Amino acid sequence: MKQSSVVLLQSDARVTQSLIHSFANRTYSLHSARSLDELRNSIIREHADVVVLDMEMAPISEVENLSHRFPKMRIICTHRLADEKMWTTALGAGAADVVPSSDTRSILAAVTGTPLSHTAAA
Repeated sequence: MKQSSVVLLQSDARVTQSLIHSFANRTYSLHSARSLDELRNSIIREHADVVVLDMEMAPISEVENLSHRFPKMRIICTHRLADEKMWTTALGAGAADVVPSSDTRSILAAVTGTPLSHTAAA
C-alpha cells in the first residue's frame, strides 16, 4: 500500500510537534514547511496527498489556489479560533475541513478521513 504524504504548515511549533507525534504510528510520510513557498515546493516534491494548513499563515485565496492547482489533494485548514463562518468560507474555497489548531485528534481524523463520533469528540 502506498504511503500517503502529508505536508504541514503551522505557525505554532508545538502543534507541528504534536501532529508529528500523533502520526508516528501511522502509514504517513510527514513533511513540515515553514513558509508558503516551502509548502508549495514540498507539495510538488513529495506528491502530497494532504496539506494541513494554518489559516494564520495563508489567506483564503491560497486555499483556493492550492485547491485549483492540486484538485486531488485534501486541504485541512487549522486556526486557533476556528468558527462556523471560517469553516464555510474555507470549504467554499476547496478545503476538506477546518478544525481548531489545538485539536490534534480532530486534525488527525480530518487527514485520515475518519469522522469523529459526537461522543468521541466531546
